[in-house]
Amino acid sequence: MPELPEVEVSRQGIAPHMIGQSITAIVVRQPQLRWPVPDAVQQATGQVIHAVRRRAKYLFIDTPMGSVVLHLGMSGRLRVIPASTPVAKHDHLDIVLDNGQCLRFHDPRRFGACLWQGQDDPSLPLLEKLGPEPLTDEFDGKHLHLFSSGKKVAVKNFIMDNHVVVGVGNIYANEALFASGIDPRKPAGKVSRSRYDRLADNIKNVLSRAIEQGGTTLKDFTQTDGKPGYFAQHLRVYGRANAPCEVCETPIKSVTIGQRNSFYCPQCQR
Repeated sequence: MPELPEVEVSRQGIAPHMIGQSITAIVVRQPQLRWPVPDAVQQATGQVIHAVRRRAKYLFIDTPMGSVVLHLGMSGRLRVIPASTPVAKHDHLDIVLDNGQCLRFHDPRRFGACLWQGQDDPSLPLLEKLGPEPLTDEFDGKHLHLFSSGKKVAVKNFIMDNHVVVGVGNIYANEALFASGIDPRKPAGKVSRSRYDRLADNIKNVLSRAIEQGGTTLKDFTQTDGKPGYFAQHLRVYGRANAPCEVCETPIKSVTIGQRNSFYCPQCQR
Protein backbone atom coordinates (compact mmCIF):
# COMPACT_ATOMS: atom_id res chain seq x y z
CA MET A 1 0.00 0.00 0.00
CA PRO A 2 1.45 3.41 -0.92
CA GLU A 3 2.31 5.30 2.26
CA LEU A 4 3.13 8.97 2.79
CA PRO A 5 6.53 8.92 1.03
CA GLU A 6 5.09 7.17 -2.02
CA VAL A 7 2.20 9.65 -2.20
CA GLU A 8 4.59 12.60 -1.82
CA VAL A 9 6.83 11.18 -4.56
CA SER A 10 3.75 10.88 -6.77
CA ARG A 11 2.84 14.50 -6.02
CA GLN A 12 6.32 15.69 -6.88
CA GLY A 13 6.24 13.69 -10.09
CA ILE A 14 2.94 14.99 -11.45
CA ALA A 15 2.90 18.59 -10.17
CA PRO A 16 5.34 20.15 -12.70
CA HIS A 17 3.30 18.71 -15.58
CA MET A 18 -0.06 19.94 -14.27
CA ILE A 19 0.33 23.33 -12.59
CA GLY A 20 -0.74 26.10 -14.95
CA GLN A 21 -2.60 23.74 -17.30
CA SER A 22 -6.36 23.87 -17.93
CA ILE A 23 -8.50 20.78 -17.47
CA THR A 24 -10.38 20.10 -20.70
CA ALA A 25 -12.16 16.92 -19.55
CA ILE A 26 -12.42 14.45 -16.73
CA VAL A 27 -13.06 10.98 -18.11
CA VAL A 28 -14.46 8.53 -15.56
CA ARG A 29 -14.40 4.97 -16.89
CA GLN A 30 -15.05 3.28 -13.56
CA PRO A 31 -17.43 5.31 -11.35
CA GLN A 32 -17.24 2.88 -8.43
CA LEU A 33 -13.88 3.02 -6.69
CA ARG A 34 -13.62 2.85 -2.91
CA TRP A 35 -16.49 5.32 -2.95
CA PRO A 36 -18.57 6.41 -5.97
CA VAL A 37 -16.85 9.11 -8.01
CA PRO A 38 -19.13 12.15 -7.53
CA ASP A 39 -20.51 13.97 -10.56
CA ALA A 40 -19.27 17.16 -8.89
CA VAL A 41 -15.69 16.44 -10.01
CA GLN A 42 -16.78 17.71 -13.43
CA GLN A 43 -16.81 21.21 -11.94
CA ALA A 44 -13.05 21.19 -12.45
CA THR A 45 -13.49 21.01 -16.23
CA GLY A 46 -12.39 24.26 -17.83
CA GLN A 47 -10.46 25.30 -14.73
CA VAL A 48 -6.74 26.08 -14.45
CA ILE A 49 -4.73 23.98 -11.99
CA HIS A 50 -2.92 26.30 -9.59
CA ALA A 51 -1.46 23.74 -7.15
CA VAL A 52 -1.04 20.04 -6.45
CA ARG A 53 -1.01 19.48 -2.70
CA ARG A 54 -0.83 16.54 -0.32
CA ARG A 55 -2.63 16.11 3.01
CA ALA A 56 -1.83 12.80 4.68
CA LYS A 57 -2.17 10.29 1.81
CA TYR A 58 -4.66 12.41 -0.16
CA LEU A 59 -3.62 14.46 -3.19
CA PHE A 60 -5.44 17.71 -3.98
CA ILE A 61 -5.51 19.06 -7.53
CA ASP A 62 -6.49 22.64 -6.80
CA THR A 63 -8.52 24.86 -9.14
CA PRO A 64 -10.47 28.09 -8.52
CA MET A 65 -13.70 26.05 -8.25
CA GLY A 66 -12.31 23.50 -5.80
CA SER A 67 -10.11 20.43 -5.67
CA VAL A 68 -10.15 17.00 -7.20
CA VAL A 69 -9.09 14.76 -4.29
CA LEU A 70 -7.27 11.53 -5.13
CA HIS A 71 -6.25 8.60 -2.93
CA LEU A 72 -4.09 5.76 -4.26
CA GLY A 73 -5.64 3.09 -2.05
CA MET A 74 -3.66 -0.16 -2.04
CA SER A 75 -2.51 -0.35 -5.65
CA GLY A 76 -3.20 3.01 -7.26
CA ARG A 77 -0.71 4.68 -9.61
CA LEU A 78 -0.66 8.06 -11.35
CA ARG A 79 1.06 8.89 -14.63
CA VAL A 80 1.11 11.99 -16.81
CA ILE A 81 1.03 10.66 -20.37
CA PRO A 82 -0.25 11.72 -23.80
CA ALA A 83 -4.05 11.69 -23.72
CA SER A 84 -4.00 9.57 -26.89
CA THR A 85 -2.23 6.69 -25.10
CA PRO A 86 -4.34 3.53 -25.46
CA VAL A 87 -6.34 2.74 -22.34
CA ALA A 88 -5.22 -0.35 -20.43
CA LYS A 89 -7.19 -2.54 -18.07
CA HIS A 90 -7.71 -0.82 -14.69
CA ASP A 91 -7.14 2.69 -16.16
CA HIS A 92 -10.17 4.10 -14.37
CA LEU A 93 -9.90 7.87 -14.74
CA ASP A 94 -8.22 10.56 -16.86
CA ILE A 95 -7.83 14.24 -16.07
CA VAL A 96 -7.22 15.61 -19.56
CA LEU A 97 -5.11 18.77 -19.92
CA ASP A 98 -5.11 21.41 -22.63
CA ASN A 99 -1.52 20.57 -23.64
CA GLY A 100 -2.57 17.14 -24.92
CA GLN A 101 -1.43 15.29 -21.82
CA CYS A 102 -3.57 13.63 -19.16
CA LEU A 103 -3.21 12.42 -15.61
CA ARG A 104 -4.21 8.77 -15.73
CA PHE A 105 -5.28 6.89 -12.58
CA HIS A 106 -4.61 3.15 -12.66
CA ASP A 107 -5.89 0.99 -9.79
CA PRO A 108 -6.26 -2.80 -10.13
CA ARG A 109 -7.83 -3.27 -6.69
CA ARG A 110 -10.14 -0.23 -6.86
CA PHE A 111 -9.50 0.76 -3.23
CA GLY A 112 -8.42 4.20 -4.37
CA ALA A 113 -10.69 7.22 -4.54
CA CYS A 114 -11.57 10.31 -6.53
CA LEU A 115 -13.59 12.89 -4.59
CA TRP A 116 -14.48 16.57 -4.86
CA GLN A 117 -13.83 19.38 -2.38
CA GLY A 118 -15.65 22.51 -3.52
CA GLN A 119 -14.11 25.89 -2.81
CA ASP A 120 -16.95 26.83 -0.45
CA ASP A 121 -17.85 23.32 0.72
CA PRO A 122 -17.20 22.14 4.27
CA SER A 123 -14.13 19.95 4.64
CA LEU A 124 -14.60 16.32 3.66
CA PRO A 125 -15.48 14.33 6.82
CA LEU A 126 -12.57 11.94 6.29
CA LEU A 127 -10.14 14.87 6.58
CA GLU A 128 -11.58 16.58 9.63
CA LYS A 129 -9.85 14.68 12.45
CA LEU A 130 -6.46 14.05 10.92
CA GLY A 131 -3.39 14.64 13.07
CA PRO A 132 -0.45 16.85 12.13
CA GLU A 133 1.84 16.24 9.19
CA PRO A 134 4.97 14.42 10.43
CA LEU A 135 7.41 16.60 8.47
CA THR A 136 6.24 19.86 10.05
CA ASP A 137 7.18 21.68 13.24
CA GLU A 138 3.70 20.89 14.57
CA PHE A 139 4.83 17.29 15.08
CA ASP A 140 7.40 16.53 17.78
CA GLY A 141 8.07 14.42 20.85
CA LYS A 142 5.99 16.70 23.05
CA HIS A 143 2.96 16.06 20.84
CA LEU A 144 3.47 12.27 20.97
CA HIS A 145 4.00 12.24 24.73
CA LEU A 146 0.90 14.35 25.35
CA PHE A 147 -1.37 12.15 23.23
CA SER A 148 0.07 8.91 24.61
CA SER A 149 -0.81 9.63 28.24
CA GLY A 150 -2.56 6.63 29.79
CA LYS A 151 -2.75 4.70 26.51
CA LYS A 152 -2.22 0.93 26.67
CA VAL A 153 -2.17 0.42 22.89
CA ALA A 154 1.16 -0.75 21.44
CA VAL A 155 3.39 2.19 20.54
CA LYS A 156 3.60 0.96 16.93
CA ASN A 157 -0.18 1.16 16.54
CA PHE A 158 -0.17 4.50 18.33
CA ILE A 159 2.16 6.20 15.85
CA MET A 160 0.20 4.66 12.95
CA ASP A 161 -3.04 6.28 14.18
CA ASN A 162 -3.91 9.11 11.77
CA HIS A 163 -5.58 10.99 14.60
CA VAL A 164 -2.17 11.20 16.31
CA VAL A 165 0.01 11.86 13.25
CA VAL A 166 -0.72 11.21 9.59
CA GLY A 167 1.15 9.02 7.18
CA VAL A 168 3.36 6.88 9.41
CA GLY A 169 2.51 3.60 7.71
CA ASN A 170 3.61 0.11 8.62
CA ILE A 171 6.99 0.07 6.88
CA TYR A 172 8.12 3.38 8.29
CA ALA A 173 6.77 2.76 11.79
CA ASN A 174 8.92 -0.39 11.98
CA GLU A 175 12.00 1.46 10.78
CA ALA A 176 11.56 4.51 13.04
CA LEU A 177 11.02 2.35 16.14
CA PHE A 178 14.16 0.37 15.36
CA ALA A 179 16.19 3.55 14.92
CA SER A 180 14.82 4.75 18.29
CA GLY A 181 15.49 1.49 20.14
CA ILE A 182 11.82 1.13 21.14
CA ASP A 183 10.06 -2.24 21.24
CA PRO A 184 7.00 -1.90 18.96
CA ARG A 185 4.90 -3.86 21.48
CA LYS A 186 5.56 -1.44 24.35
CA PRO A 187 2.42 0.36 25.63
CA ALA A 188 2.36 3.89 24.26
CA GLY A 189 1.71 5.36 27.70
CA LYS A 190 4.89 3.75 29.06
CA VAL A 191 7.26 5.51 26.65
CA SER A 192 9.10 8.46 28.18
CA ARG A 193 9.16 12.00 26.82
CA SER A 194 12.86 11.74 25.95
CA ARG A 195 12.26 8.57 23.96
CA TYR A 196 9.35 10.21 22.15
CA ASP A 197 11.64 13.12 21.27
CA ARG A 198 13.98 10.63 19.65
CA LEU A 199 11.13 8.75 17.97
CA ALA A 200 9.66 11.92 16.45
CA ASP A 201 13.07 12.86 15.06
CA ASN A 202 13.51 9.38 13.60
CA ILE A 203 10.03 9.40 12.02
CA LYS A 204 10.98 12.63 10.27
CA ASN A 205 14.34 11.21 9.22
CA VAL A 206 12.99 7.91 7.92
CA LEU A 207 10.18 9.55 5.95
CA SER A 208 12.49 12.20 4.50
CA ARG A 209 15.04 9.62 3.37
CA ALA A 210 12.28 7.49 1.84
CA ILE A 211 11.03 10.48 -0.16
CA GLU A 212 14.57 11.21 -1.36
CA GLN A 213 14.90 7.59 -2.50
CA GLY A 214 11.61 7.69 -4.42
CA GLY A 215 9.61 5.68 -1.88
CA THR A 216 9.62 1.94 -1.22
CA THR A 217 8.72 -0.56 -3.92
CA LEU A 218 7.68 -3.90 -2.47
CA LYS A 219 4.96 -5.03 -4.87
CA ASP A 220 2.61 -2.51 -6.48
CA PHE A 221 4.21 0.91 -6.10
CA THR A 222 6.29 2.59 -8.78
CA GLN A 223 7.07 6.24 -9.29
CA THR A 224 5.08 8.25 -11.83
CA ASP A 225 7.82 7.62 -14.41
CA GLY A 226 7.47 3.86 -13.90
CA LYS A 227 10.71 3.50 -11.93
CA PRO A 228 10.71 1.65 -8.58
CA GLY A 229 11.28 3.38 -5.27
CA TYR A 230 14.73 2.58 -3.92
CA PHE A 231 14.21 2.91 -0.16
CA ALA A 232 13.54 -0.86 0.01
CA GLN A 233 17.32 -1.27 -0.26
CA HIS A 234 17.74 0.63 3.00
CA LEU A 235 15.22 -1.19 5.20
CA ARG A 236 16.90 -2.34 8.40
CA VAL A 237 14.14 -4.47 9.97
CA TYR A 238 11.02 -4.50 7.80
CA GLY A 239 10.72 -7.79 5.93
CA ARG A 240 13.96 -9.12 7.47
CA ALA A 241 12.60 -11.78 9.83
CA ASN A 242 15.37 -14.14 11.03
CA ALA A 243 18.06 -12.06 9.30
CA PRO A 244 20.82 -10.73 11.60
CA CYS A 245 20.35 -7.27 13.07
CA GLU A 246 22.74 -4.82 11.41
CA VAL A 247 23.74 -3.50 14.83
CA CYS A 248 24.08 -6.56 17.09
CA GLU A 249 23.54 -9.55 14.74
CA THR A 250 20.64 -10.88 16.83
CA PRO A 251 18.02 -12.43 14.50
CA ILE A 252 15.20 -10.02 13.67
CA LYS A 253 11.86 -11.17 15.04
CA SER A 254 8.46 -10.94 13.36
CA VAL A 255 5.21 -10.58 15.29
CA THR A 256 1.68 -9.50 14.45
CA ILE A 257 0.61 -6.22 16.06
CA GLY A 258 -2.81 -4.88 15.18
CA GLN A 259 -3.14 -7.41 12.33
CA ARG A 260 0.03 -6.11 10.67
CA ASN A 261 3.41 -7.78 10.33
CA SER A 262 5.89 -6.12 12.65
CA PHE A 263 9.66 -6.53 12.79
CA TYR A 264 12.08 -5.69 15.57
CA CYS A 265 15.39 -6.59 17.17
CA PRO A 266 14.82 -8.15 20.61
CA GLN A 267 18.27 -6.99 21.72
CA CYS A 268 18.33 -3.40 20.44
CA GLN A 269 14.69 -2.50 21.06
CA ARG A 270 13.40 -2.34 24.63
